Amino acid sequence: MLEVVVGVVVGLLLLAGVLVMLGPNTRVLIRRARNLRRGRVPSVFQAAQPRDAAPSGLNPKTQRVLVAAARLGNWLRAHGHDDIARELRGAAGRITGNEPAGLYAMQDVLRRLRSLNLDDRSAQERLKALTNELRTAVQDRFEQLELLPFRRP
Repeated sequence: MLEVVVGVVVGLLLLAGVLVMLGPNTRVLIRRARNLRRGRVPSVFQAAQPRDAAPSGLNPKTQRVLVAAARLGNWLRAHGHDDIARELRGAAGRITGNEPAGLYAMQDVLRRLRSLNLDDRSAQERLKALTNELRTAVQDRFEQLELLPFRRP
């Protein structure tokens, strides 16, 4: 009987020592361990959850600008205009760090896109529709931030 009591005390002392070594993060680790037991492991055959195209911490109108820029950039890359798509992606990257500078850079890219002419009529119409969508989103964000007025073409 004495050996059992000594074994339990030694086990408790070892557990206490481990908890002391873990320090203040002990509660967080215990919560994580509890959540692991309750959480479901996603199945290999389950569809992945859709992800947002833009970071969630941004203004919704800024997200709209980024989504429109991504659509236009993907379309431009698919049609062989990698240089303008790269500039567009760079302007979108600047928006996440310094929004006014990124919006002005986006406006410069839109000016360059105005001079882009394609041979295919349907491709030219699609380019115009995507460009107008981006231009409208940029203009709305310009107005919301009360930056210098966006000049209409």
